[in-house]
Amino acid sequence: MEKAYENILTSIGEDLNRPGLKDTPKRAAKAFKFLNNGYDKNIDEVINGALFPSDNEEMVVVKDIELYSLCEHHLLPFIGKCHVAYLPSGKVLGLSKVARIVDMFARRLQIQENMTKQIADAIMEVTNAKGVGVVIEAQHMCMMMRGVQKQNASMKTSVLLGKLREDARTRAEFLMLIK
Repeated sequence: MEKAYENILTSIGEDLNRPGLKDTPKRAAKAFKFLNNGYDKNIDEVINGALFPSDNEEMVVVKDIELYSLCEHHLLPFIGKCHVAYLPSGKVLGLSKVARIVDMFARRLQIQENMTKQIADAIMEVTNAKGVGVVIEAQHMCMMMRGVQKQNASMKTSVLLGKLREDARTRAEFLMLIK
């Protein structure tokens, strides 16, 4: 990967011998590996047994989980927040695990639409919840720094599963709680 960064920098006309670029290919490769470390994780490792019995059947909401990802089309960042809700069905997930699930999927090259679904599907599968809702709001550098160059545009995506999709009152409660 370090060699690839050397090629990228020289192809835009940079001089790899100038002081400011000393070790940049090595640092860039290390950073890119870190930004995509979601490939090194799987759901079982992330959960690590943190599912706990509970007779709570009321909605659990974790909102404003910050996320950083790279779009698979331009390798540019998109940055935002994720809101997650689920209706427990006999067990609850350790609080930090919700954020770790978000991070696992965010730290992979992809598009926001797919990431939203991956997070919802994973939480539904792990918890066997009666319903799951995920909303992501993000700003995309590929839209801000290049192309259309719109600085204030943001994208919102949502995936609603089970009771959060089927029951209008439950869906409304979720949407009201994340405002």
